[in-house]
Amino acid sequence: MEVAVILSGCGVLDGSEIHESVCLALSLEQAGHRVSYFAPDMAQAVVTNGMTGQVLDETRNVLVESARIARGKIRPLSEMGKFDAVALPGGLGAARNLCDFAVRGAKCEVNGEVARALKSAHEAGAALGFMCIAPVIAARLFEGVRVTLGGDGAEARACEAMGAHHVVCRADEACIDKTWRVASVPAYMTARSISECFESARALVSALETLCDH
Repeated sequence: MEVAVILSGCGVLDGSEIHESVCLALSLEQAGHRVSYFAPDMAQAVVTNGMTGQVLDETRNVLVESARIARGKIRPLSEMGKFDAVALPGGLGAARNLCDFAVRGAKCEVNGEVARALKSAHEAGAALGFMCIAPVIAARLFEGVRVTLGGDGAEARACEAMGAHHVVCRADEACIDKTWRVASVPAYMTARSISECFESARALVSALETLCDH
């Protein structure tokens, strides 16, 4: 598969979760798939001190920060073409930069460029994969989609309020919606270690393969 990975910055508190991003990349490579990285060229919603959680009076760019994970090989989301699959790691950047779920919950809106890219990919027949908190984006964009955030907490109830169907899953399980061609995994919503996060990433890759085979 040719897979586009959409990043949302660098770091769990204000960007893409780094363990999830790396575990996803490794899982895709081990399965023989090719990865291209993209991110919206925009200012981060907030910049957060990774040690203390304090919001800083700084401005950072989502694309530039995402390049740290992609080792510089990344392009603006506006340049994303056709791929077999598109995958989004979690981290609060997915809920702050790619959409505003962290602030508005079930009333959230998806960033316009992100929404266009994902809807276009879906219309072109691509499989879509979401990790951790990122499935809230699918819940907003694809009416009635089946997704998982792991347990049945407040975030899961917010997905239900948006019209999605939430499925409780273990960290190493994937929720697959064959109608919408969407797969999701809990990752660090339930994973207790990087090893469990890796199993979550592997489950997502396997689910994307299943969707691309049908």
